[in-house]
Amino acid sequence: MKIKIIEKSYSEVMALPIPKHKKPKKINIFFRTLIKILSAINLKRNNMKFNEFGMDKLGKKEPCLILMNHSSFIDLQIAASYLFPRPFSTVCTTDAFVGKGWLMRQIGCIPTQKFVADITLLRDMSYAVKELRSSVLMYPEAGYSFDGTATTLPDSLGRLAKMLKVPVVTLITKGAFSREPLYNMLRHREVDISADVTYLLSKEDIEALSADEINEKINAAFSFDSFKWQQENNIVIDEDFRADGLERVLYKCPHCMSEGTNVGKGTLLSCSACGKQYELTELGALRALDGDSAFTHVPDWYRWEREQVRAELEEGRYLLDTDVDIYMMVDQSALYHIGAGHLVHNSEGFRLTGADGELDYSQSPLASYCLNADYFWYEIGDMISIGNSRQLFYCFPTSENPIVAKARLAAEELFKIKMKERRPSRKERKDN
Repeated sequence: MKIKIIEKSYSEVMALPIPKHKKPKKINIFFRTLIKILSAINLKRNNMKFNEFGMDKLGKKEPCLILMNHSSFIDLQIAASYLFPRPFSTVCTTDAFVGKGWLMRQIGCIPTQKFVADITLLRDMSYAVKELRSSVLMYPEAGYSFDGTATTLPDSLGRLAKMLKVPVVTLITKGAFSREPLYNMLRHREVDISADVTYLLSKEDIEALSADEINEKINAAFSFDSFKWQQENNIVIDEDFRADGLERVLYKCPHCMSEGTNVGKGTLLSCSACGKQYELTELGALRALDGDSAFTHVPDWYRWEREQVRAELEEGRYLLDTDVDIYMMVDQSALYHIGAGHLVHNSEGFRLTGADGELDYSQSPLASYCLNADYFWYEIGDMISIGNSRQLFYCFPTSENPIVAKARLAAEELFKIKMKERRPSRKERKDN
C-alpha cells in the first residue's frame, strides 16, 4: 500500500491552512453490509471463528467501547465481521484518510494522531456514543505489535471508560499476528484465525471502579503471547520466508552484544559479527544451530533488549544519532516530503533538525508514553514519527543500521524513568 506524496518546503507546509474539524458520521447499513461481505470473503480462507464470553449481557442496540489488539493488517476486517450489523465508529490514524477522506468518514472512521494528546478525539468518541448511538472500536496499543505480545497501553483508558459510561468489550485475536507479522512485511502465511470477544466491564462496573482499577482489568485482558499460543496449539508455519526481517525485532546479538548485525533471511537469524545462527522453527521457537541458545522464545529476546536499553538510559549511554529523510503530515491531503535532516534521541528526548535549516524541533521524553515506529511504512521504509497536534514528522533513517524498534523501547523506558522522577513514591509523600 502506498500514500500520496507531495514535495514542499517546511515553510510551505506550515503555511497550509489548518483543516476544519468534522464530526463523526454514523456508518449506514449499506456500508456495514458491504464491509461485512468483503471481510467475510477475505477471512473465509483463514477459517475465522469467534469465541464469546458474557456477550449476552450487551444489548443488541447498546453502544459499547470495543478494545481490540493490533496485530495484523486485517484487524478491522475481523472486527467488522463480528460486529455486524451493530453500527460502530473506528478510531484510526490520519494517514489512513489521505486520498480517501470521504470514504473513511462514510464508514464511520474517526481520525487521530498516534501517541499525541488529542482532546478532539475524546469529544468525537463521546459524540459517537451519545449522539450517534454508535459503538466505538479502538486499538489501544495504537501501533502494531512487534514481538506478538501487547504493546504498552496508555494509562488514560480507565478515564476514557469512565467518561464514555458504556460497557467495555475486548476483542483479542489469536493467529492474526502469526498470519502476517509486521516484521515479515505483513506477508501472508496459512494460519487459521480466531478471536475471543469478552464483555469485560458493565456500566455499573465502570461507575464503581476507579480509573486505575479499570486499567488493571484492561491490561490483564491484553496479556497475550502469539508465539506461545502458536507453540501451545501446535500451529505449524512452514513458509520458507518466516524469518525474513526478524532482525527488525531481534536487533541485538546476545552472544557478542553487537547491534544491527543480525540478519533474518529464510528460516534463519544470523549475526554477521560473530557468526551465531538461529533457526525460527515451524512452531515459532528459536533454536541455535550450534552451541547453546541464549533464547528460545522471541518475546524473551525482545524483553532482554528492553532491559539492555533501560540499562543504557540509566547509565547515560543511550543515543540514537542518524541522518533521516523527513516527511510531514498536517492535513489529510498528502504526505509532504520536506527534505533531509538529522534526528537525535537521548535522555533529553528527541531533536530533529534539517529541511535546509528551516526545521529545529525538540520533543520532551514526557510528550508520550510510547513512540510511533513502524517497518516499511507505506513502502517507503522503516520509520520513526514524532510531533504534535499541528505537525507530525515522519523520519526515515538513512544511516547504516538504524533500529526503530530500539527507539520505541527507549522512548517507553525513558517515559517511565522521567515519570518516576517526577512522581514521589507513596513513602515519600507520607514522609512529607
